[in-house]
Amino acid sequence: MSKKKGRSPVPVAALPVIRSNVAGVDIGSREHWVAGPQSDPSTPNVRVFSTTTDGLNELVDWLVSIGVTSVAMESTSVYWIPLYEILESRRIEAVLVNARHLHNVPGRKTDMRDCQWLQVLHSCGLLRASFRPPEEIARMRAIHRQLGNLVVERTRTVQWMQKSLDQMNVQVHRAVADLTGTTGLSILRAIVGGERDPNKLASLRDHRCSKSEAEIARYLTGTWREEHLFNLTSSLRFYDFVEGEIARYNRQLDEELGRVESPEHRDQPLPTNPDQAKEKTIIREGKADRRDKLFRATGVDLTQIAGIGVEAATTIVDELGTELSAFKTEHHFVSWLRLCPNKAYSAGKPLPKKRKNGAGSNRVAAILRMAATTLARSRTALGAYYRRIAQRKDGSVAVLATARKLACIIYRALHYGQAYVDTGANTYEQAYAARRLKSLEQVARGLGFGLVPIATDAAASPG
Repeated sequence: MSKKKGRSPVPVAALPVIRSNVAGVDIGSREHWVAGPQSDPSTPNVRVFSTTTDGLNELVDWLVSIGVTSVAMESTSVYWIPLYEILESRRIEAVLVNARHLHNVPGRKTDMRDCQWLQVLHSCGLLRASFRPPEEIARMRAIHRQLGNLVVERTRTVQWMQKSLDQMNVQVHRAVADLTGTTGLSILRAIVGGERDPNKLASLRDHRCSKSEAEIARYLTGTWREEHLFNLTSSLRFYDFVEGEIARYNRQLDEELGRVESPEHRDQPLPTNPDQAKEKTIIREGKADRRDKLFRATGVDLTQIAGIGVEAATTIVDELGTELSAFKTEHHFVSWLRLCPNKAYSAGKPLPKKRKNGAGSNRVAAILRMAATTLARSRTALGAYYRRIAQRKDGSVAVLATARKLACIIYRALHYGQAYVDTGANTYEQAYAARRLKSLEQVARGLGFGLVPIATDAAASPG
């Protein structure tokens, strides 16, 4: 604990107090300013601590000594995480506040004033905590996010290899569909190993390749310049290293998933996926074990939802946890994901749309949007819903609307344990046609008319 010269605490205007034993912390990279409960209204209780581990422990000890049970802090970069975790381990409630929600508080902005305002607003019950999953889920989330960074790096190494091959005019990408597939990697390793004969390189093709050896060989004659071969060798070595790290992270993630396994779901049989093609793909890609662990942790098979694969389900669980009790209803959940229209009104009139205040969508929303785009040609009820919205509005609107519907289905699955049942595109289209017919009948009845069916093919078709 230390005190700065020339910076005397100034009391903040008082408001009705709901919780008196709370504190506010202004997070910094070098020091944390802390405002505790005021025993004397005229004398602010403000201290400053260093951000070292000893300083953080001293900060928490001081909070315990003055009887603080809840602490509000701003989410400044990643500097809040060590303090948050120490508070969590000491059983003190930590309320993480979006810094953008406090940028309009009155007065000159200083570290001391910020921590005082945090304490005052928190004591008056005016601060809303950001969502943060439980500690065991937060561990998985940290590992999974870094795994995502490694996947991005792997993509970059593939692009480097592709660039080196293009500069040598070795068109492996035309010979095979996937440069990192069995045939593509075999050819790359042979080139790095010194092989230049296109026929010998083509003989490394996997038996499942659609092209023959002769077709592949015509693309594998290059200039073989030394500088490009050196770059290719380096990129392949980097690719292998990142692949090894990804495998290690996946093993660690599986271990973390095993730790959050629910005892009540441990012996339950994994339900069969109604989409047999999807289940075969999961088994072929070696993700069946991950799918089983996700089921043991949540009690539901998220991969049964159209558009949601094992990777998407892993991201959902790692970001949100195994249950969604933090969100009162599915509407709160959808709003948190920012998958609902942002309509602002004043005096009964809609306000013009402005730039968002920085609170953008998160990783789960991005995953759901990506899942929605895969449903454009799907013969499922969600696919039919996507096509109906896209026909009436626009493709981007259909993506948002379908992502929102996916979010509602996921909320019901994780919060209530409700299993997803796909009724199929035909059933959905028939139900939609019935709703349209009912609406038209009501309009006609209101105008004093009635509807008479016409026995034609156009009238008999749904929609």
